[in-house]
This record gives sequence, structure tokens and C-alpha cells, in this order.
Amino acid sequence: MDEEVHYSKVEDVIGSHVEDAVTFWAQSISRNKDIMKIGCSLSEVCPHASSVFGKLDPKKIYGGLFSEDKCWYRCKVLKIISDEKCLVRYIDYGNSEILSRSDIAEIPLDLQFSSVAKKYRLWGLQIPSGQEVTQFDQGRIFLGSLIFEKQIKMRIKATYQDGTVIAQAEYGSVDIGEEVAKKGFAEKCKLTSSTNICEEKKSDPGHLVLRNLKSPIPFWEHSSNQSLFIRPKDHLSGRLSLDLKSENDAGNHVTYPKENLAVGGFNFGLNVSLAKIKQDQKLIEENERLKTEKEVLLERYKALELKVEQTVQELQQEKATTMDLTKHLESTLKTCVGTRMKNLAAKVEILKEIRCVNINAHFGNDLSDAIQVLDEGCFTLPASLNELEIIWAEYCLAQEKIQTCQNMNEGNILIAERNEVQQKLHMAVEVFILEVDELPLNKRLKTLQDLSASLEAVYGQAKEGTNSEEILKKFYDWKCNKREKFTSVRSETEVSLQHLVTWFQSTLKAFDLSVEESLTSEDTIGNIDEILEKAGSSVCKELEISLIEQGDADKEITLNAYSQIVQKIRSEERLIATVQSKYKDSVEFKEQIIECLNKSPNVDHLLSIKKTLKSLKARLRWKLVEKNNLEESDDHDGSEIEEIKQEITQLQNSVFQEIYHEREEYEKLNSLVQKWFPELPLLYPEIGLLKYMNSGGLLTMSLERDLLDAEPMKELSGKRPLVCSEVNGQIILLKGYSVDVDTEARVIQRAAAYHRAWREAKEESGLLPLIFLFLCKSDPMAYLMVPYYPRANLSAVQSSMPLTLEEALKVMKGVAQGLHTLHKADIIHGSLHQNNVFALNRQQGIVGDFDFTKSVSQRASVNMMIGDLSLLSPELKMGKPASPSSDLYAYGCLLLWDDNVKSLLCSLIYCRSSVTAEQVFNAECFLLPKGKSTPNSEKDTEYTPKKEEE
Repeated sequence: MDEEVHYSKVEDVIGSHVEDAVTFWAQSISRNKDIMKIGCSLSEVCPHASSVFGKLDPKKIYGGLFSEDKCWYRCKVLKIISDEKCLVRYIDYGNSEILSRSDIAEIPLDLQFSSVAKKYRLWGLQIPSGQEVTQFDQGRIFLGSLIFEKQIKMRIKATYQDGTVIAQAEYGSVDIGEEVAKKGFAEKCKLTSSTNICEEKKSDPGHLVLRNLKSPIPFWEHSSNQSLFIRPKDHLSGRLSLDLKSENDAGNHVTYPKENLAVGGFNFGLNVSLAKIKQDQKLIEENERLKTEKEVLLERYKALELKVEQTVQELQQEKATTMDLTKHLESTLKTCVGTRMKNLAAKVEILKEIRCVNINAHFGNDLSDAIQVLDEGCFTLPASLNELEIIWAEYCLAQEKIQTCQNMNEGNILIAERNEVQQKLHMAVEVFILEVDELPLNKRLKTLQDLSASLEAVYGQAKEGTNSEEILKKFYDWKCNKREKFTSVRSETEVSLQHLVTWFQSTLKAFDLSVEESLTSEDTIGNIDEILEKAGSSVCKELEISLIEQGDADKEITLNAYSQIVQKIRSEERLIATVQSKYKDSVEFKEQIIECLNKSPNVDHLLSIKKTLKSLKARLRWKLVEKNNLEESDDHDGSEIEEIKQEITQLQNSVFQEIYHEREEYEKLNSLVQKWFPELPLLYPEIGLLKYMNSGGLLTMSLERDLLDAEPMKELSGKRPLVCSEVNGQIILLKGYSVDVDTEARVIQRAAAYHRAWREAKEESGLLPLIFLFLCKSDPMAYLMVPYYPRANLSAVQSSMPLTLEEALKVMKGVAQGLHTLHKADIIHGSLHQNNVFALNRQQGIVGDFDFTKSVSQRASVNMMIGDLSLLSPELKMGKPASPSSDLYAYGCLLLWDDNVKSLLCSLIYCRSSVTAEQVFNAECFLLPKGKSTPNSEKDTEYTPKKEEE
């Protein structure tokens, strides 16, 4: 280990990092300004500098991003861990860390100067051999407590060539080395007799570095004690360094640097002549040149020798190949005839198998068979269908006239005319049904479906195209040509094989010794090679035609013919479907009309239900009055009142059961009006069937406000009267709307449109259902009955226990479905806000209804807020009309509580003109992974409204 000895130098330093009980890093107090300048420069340069790439230079200084405080410091690379990881040392502090390449940056040349921190070892001490890890760590901690961020006086003893300074450390009057030795963390090292410099095996640097990763960096330059930062004394100039080198602890010997040798060698050369020196120099240069030439010649010799060896190997390989080929030819000549006969026999065997297999696909025989099936059993429309459709159109026209008629007298005339047409239609239907019953429709349809499936299995999906007989004609021509060519090839094969058979038969005589007839070899053998060649060629040609795939032109012809056949199949299937549909309508017409021929259905059952309702409502009113009288009396009996309340509840349930029966009867009459008897509203105006139909089945005339034992909802009645009640175990809410003659019609129309949209999908619609709509007879009020979900609106849920990510996505997916349902029905909500969106059981999201007395523009003009965000879209603020995209803007604002849906949110806010509710409903963020939900006691409990709490 080489050292430079400096016994008289003293430095004031601050401890910054400890490696072991005798080794530490410290910064000179005089370089405080350098630390500050380096930090400022790195913070400006490194964030904009490019990350390192390629091979890293261990001698170069880089900028490293320290993981603990995310600040930049100068560092050097100690070791490459992997392609992405490097072990670095922060040279101004001494600690080490593993960094990614992305956290290492190039720094300019003006920051490429020596490190501020130096590595020190305590003079005369060494780590005991065999020291345990625990004691090693305790020694580091103890030395750190003595020197870390403290001003220490270092008396320099020596300096290793690697920069490590051997020094005696003092903190005030305390000798730090003695304190470490007293604690047993270090021991006195043996001194050499020649230099009195301690000798010790250095610890494994890799081990120390890995044990000191991510040590804290002291930021002592920010200390308030400015007296610490003093200028050092000037270095003495002209001192010569002494290098000492230790070799494997076997002993020490002194070596001198080149400068010292040059000085010493000058005196030795005074007596040597200059000519001798020049001569020796020439000899040395000539010797070097000859050595170089020798090396070049040697390299050439080795290359030539290698090339000769390769050439010899190639010749040997070529010789072996030639010999193998010769042997193969010799053996082949011996078995030439046998081999040819075996090959020909194998091909003939394959040809036999192919001839047994159906090769229809190659020549379109399956398509020809399909065309034949279509032509032979082609379905034609029944003769009675045309007459039936004419009479049916006449009947539908008569029905439309009755439907639009509002005069009773005129209606009776139209009904009589309709009945006449009805009689004719009944007769036509009878004839049509009888004719269709004789047709094998189902059998023909099954044949077409099987034919289509078998062809599709071979040819795949048919392409669309125009119906053209020219395509089928072209297919027939192609098929005939292919068949003719194939027949010619097959005949040629059979002739050539027959020649071979004849040759074998005639050859038998030449080799039969019992035959006395004398035959020459020319007569019997003939040209067998030519016969074999002809037979082999013919067989191969037939195999090629049989096995080769069709060309592009052939495929185009067959696929076009296939498309034409599929179009014919589809056309015939549509004809059959038309006849079957008309047959179904005819059977339904016959069954319905046979009971009501020349007369309309009666409404007696509906009138009976209304009579029952009238009686129940009278009894209910009487009981309500009786209960009120008892409650107002001074000496009322509690048990009697409770008994009356039970009777009231039973009567209310009975009333609602009858109202539901009444609705069922209305639905039956509505179906009859739509299909067969449009005159019912005209004949029976007293039952209010037309109002029921116009309201989409929502309006009821049998329900009244005073029949419900309702409680006012003052906390929710800011804009309109709201009352809460319980019907058949379900908590319902009554919303009151003040209406006049004009407003009443608009309310019914808007509520009916909403109700129809809900009724299309019901529970899957994503909308709050409307139960009943009824008008108050005493006051100009309309009441809407809806289910009541206490504290289930989004505002209440988010304020009490916010939805988890999975719950939020499920709820908002339901809201998107609700908007999609409304927009599909051309309804703009215009009033979507956190109080009008409900999270049922924290799983299902539904959109609440809106104020049916207001138009879309009136609803959309109300500026609702969610936090600091307005739900009013920018185009509405500019005075433009409401649109589906303005609903989606409000929907996007409701998503703001969750960061995971910001991608969808950006689309809703910035690209609303191209985004639909259906696209939102199918958005990727709503595709929830399975099995990742967090158990929630409230979520797992099914929602049951509690009237007494709300």
C-alpha cells in the first residue's frame, strides 16, 4: 500500500459519513462555499440534463438524484449492478446508493473537480480480525456519535495513493482513536520498523459500500455557527511524496516515483559518453522494430496455417460426400426397377383412395345439388295471400277512421262499415289458414336451414351481392369444362395403366420355362421404360388435379355461385317467414273476432271494479273521519283508535289492490283498442280509457289524496308539497304539482313519455319508476306517486359514507344507463344533480324524475352546484338550448369525486358533441374486475326503508 507521509499538517473538518469503526468521511470547513455553489449549480443543471446511456466511466463525475430528499449531488459510479442499476458514491459526502440510470445525469465540465469530502482512517488502529457483524455495526454507530456533524481536528500522518488520509482525530481534548480502542471496537495495529506507519489489511470495499447504502447526508453547511468556517493554512510547496507499497503482507519495500528516479539518475550518467547513449538508443529502436515485424509475420503464418487446415477439412468432406454419392448411385442402379415399381404402386394406391372419396367441392357438385334442391321444391306464395292482404289493408283503413273519429253518430256508421269488411276478412282468413295448413312450411324451412348450414361449413360466410343469373350460367360453364378436363385425364391414366398390365401379362411367357413357344427378348420386353414413364406421368397428373387447391379464378367463380345460392335461400326463407307471420296474425284475428263478430267487447268487469272501489273509498273515508273524531275527543280510548287504524290500513290495501286490478283491466282494453276495437273509447267515454292510454297507463282516476294517511315531508318540501305514506308495505312519496287546464295536459304528457321510457326496460332502465299519477278533485293539484328511498341520494351518501371506487363505478354506470334510456326516447333530463341521483344499496344507480310542470329549458336554467363546480354546461350559460350533451356535462361533473374516471370525464367535458350516453354506459372504466370488492357492512345489507327514521 503506497503512502505519502505528511506529519506536520493539521486540518479542521466536519464528519459526514462513517464506514466502520476506524474509517470515515469528512469535509474540510474551508470548502463550505464550494458545497453551496455545487448544490445551486446542480439544482439548475441536472433537472434539464440528459440521462446517461451507454458505458459509464468510473473516473467521471455525474449528477445523482438522492432517493431520500430528491436533491441532486455529485457522484461517481462504483459498480454496474445491471443494465438499469448502478452503485454510486456521493463524492462530496462519502455515502453510497444504488440508482437507476434515469436518476444519473451528465454534468458540465465546470463541475468536474475534486471531491469536497475526504476519506480518513484513525492513526494506529485496525479492525480486529474475526469481528462479528453486530460489533462491527456498534463500532460504526459509536464512531458516528463522536464525529458526525462535529468539528474535528485532524493531524495528518500519511496519505494512501487511493486518497485515504491516515490521521489522528481530536474533538476538543478527546482523542477519538483512543475512545474507539477503549470500547473494543478497534485494536492497535503493528508498526513497521522502517516507517512507523500502521500496516493493516483493508476491508472489502464492496462489503463496506453495500453496508453503508443510503446513509444520511449531513447538511452542515446550513449550520448557524459561522465561526466553524475558517481558511486553511497554505500548503507547503516543494515537498516530495514517498510512495510505500505493501505486497500481500509479505514485507515492505520502498519504491520511488518517476520524478525521483529522474533526479537521482542524472548524477549516474555524467561519466557516460553521448555517442554510446545514442548507439544504445538505436539498438533498442531496431530491436523493437524487429519484434514488431516478427509478430506480424507470426500472425500471417498462423492465418495461413488455419486456412490450410480448413481447406484440407473441406476436401475431406467433399471426398466423403462423393464416395457416399457413388455408393448411393451403385445401390440405386441395382434397385432402380424395383424402386420405380414401388413408387408407382404407392401412387396408384393413393389414387384409388381419392377416387373413393367425394371430390364434389373441386368441381362444385355440392353447389349444383343445392341449386337442384332450390329449383325442385321452390316455395311459392299461397294464392289466397294476395286477396287477404287487400282485404286486410281495407280493414286497417277502416280501423284508422274509427280511431280518429270523435262523433258518436259518425262512429256508428264507420263501425258498421268496418264490420262488413270484418266479415269479408274473416272469410279470407279462413281460406288462407286452410291453404297454409296444407303447405309443408316447417319441413321446407328446415331443408333450407340445413342446406345453408352445410354450404356455410364448406365455403364460410357468404358475401353480399346482386342477384344475377349470369353468375350461375358462368358457374355451369366452368363446371362442365372442369369435368371434361378431369374425365380426359382419368381416361389417360386408365389407358396407361392398362398398357402396363398388358405388358406384365405378355412378359409371363418369356420367363415361363414350360412354354415351348420361342419368343425373342425384343418381342416380349419391348420398351418397358417408356411404359413405366407414361404410367407414372398419368397417375401423377390425376393426383395433381385431384389434390391441388383451386386457383383464385376458380375460387371466385365458386364463391360467387355460392353467394347467389345463399341469396336464393334467404329470399325463400323471407317468403316463408312472411307467410308464417301472416298466418299467426290470421289465427289471432280469427280467435279474437269469433267471439266479438259484429259486436264490441263489453266493459262490465271494469265497471264492476270501479263500483267496488267506490264502496271501499266511502268506507275508508268514513273510518278516517271516525279516527279523527276519536283523536280530537277528550276521553278517547287508545285501543279503539288502534283498531280503527288497522281497519284503515286494511281498507287502504284493499283500495290499492282494486286499483291494480283496474289497471290490469285497462291494459286488456288498451290492447283490444290497439289491435281490433279502436271504437272502445268512443263507445264508453265514461270509463276514461282515452286518458289512460294518453298517459301511458300511468294516470288513475280512482285514487285521491284524502284516501292516504300521509305525513308531510317538511325537510323536502321546499319547492312543492311532499307527503310520505305506506302502501302495501312500501314507503311511497307523493309529489304535488299545482296545475291548471293547460298545465295539466302538459304534465300528463311529460310524465307519460317518462313512464313509457321506463316501461321499455323497467328495472334495467336506470330510471326512478313512477307508480301512479292522479288529479285532485277539490284543488287544482296533480299528484305523482313514486317510491321513497330515504337518504339514498348521492349527496347524502357521499356526505355520510363515500362510495368506494367499485361502488361508485357501479352506481354511475346505472346513471349512464338511465340517461341512455331517456335520450333514446328523445327526453332531455335537464335537472341532473347530486340530489336527483340515487345509489340503491350502494350498488345500483338510478336517475330521479324531474319537475313535469317545467319545460326542458326551464329545468335546465336552474344553476345547481356540486362543491365549487356548476352543473350548468357552458352552452347553457351562453343561452343555447339544452341537449343530451348538457346532461352528460352534469354527469361528468358528478364523477369528479373519483380520480380513476378522469379519462372519461375529460371526454364528457371536452368532447361532448361526439359522446353519447350509450358510449358512456359501455366505457372501459365500468368494466369492473371480479373478486376485488371490499366487504362493507352497509353494502351487504339489503336496503329496507324505515319510515320512522325519515
